Amino acid sequence: MVRLVPQRTEFFELYRQAGANAVAIARLLVQLLERYPDVEGLSWDIKELEHEGDRLTYDVVDLLNRTFVTPFDRDDMYRLAGALDDICDHIDEASGNLLDYGIEAVRPKAKEQGQVVLRAAEKIEEAVSLLEGFKDPRRQLAALRELEDEGDRLNREAVSELFHSGEEAISVLRWKEIHEHLEEAVDACENAADVLEAIFVKNR
Repeated sequence: MVRLVPQRTEFFELYRQAGANAVAIARLLVQLLERYPDVEGLSWDIKELEHEGDRLTYDVVDLLNRTFVTPFDRDDMYRLAGALDDICDHIDEASGNLLDYGIEAVRPKAKEQGQVVLRAAEKIEEAVSLLEGFKDPRRQLAALRELEDEGDRLNREAVSELFHSGEEAISVLRWKEIHEHLEEAVDACENAADVLEAIFVKNR
């Protein structure tokens, strides 16, 4: 059934849940990186939260398709749902690669990247919580820009260390991919920030 009246509360609640899910999966990532290789069950929990992200994205899209009048720009609503889901996808990819590649120990820079991912996800959750009523998220978004810069720096340093490590080529390539997925998780937070900023500008 197509709804003519905007279901504001439902949309905002789904986005709040997606923001909280991004923080939850980022926390598990930090635990995985810190505890490795003693990580029994953590990869499964990360996969479950990645599936939860997919479900929340589906629920947003389904509600959009059944709602005639939306609380803000329909394209921005699709983009925000996708960006929040991307955070979970990249964390899941990094987690999966870490285990599938048979990594023996986690590199320090990867642990630092995990912390940046978590801090960025927390800022996204804060900004998403301000959507209802279109409250000003500029403080959170500014913090996210700084975290994205920090993420870029860590990734560059991590890759440079890899190529100067003298490790076997296959190990270098595997770790490069893991570092890049961690950086892409931060980039997904920045993408979500871009959408949130556009929403705020259009609705203030």
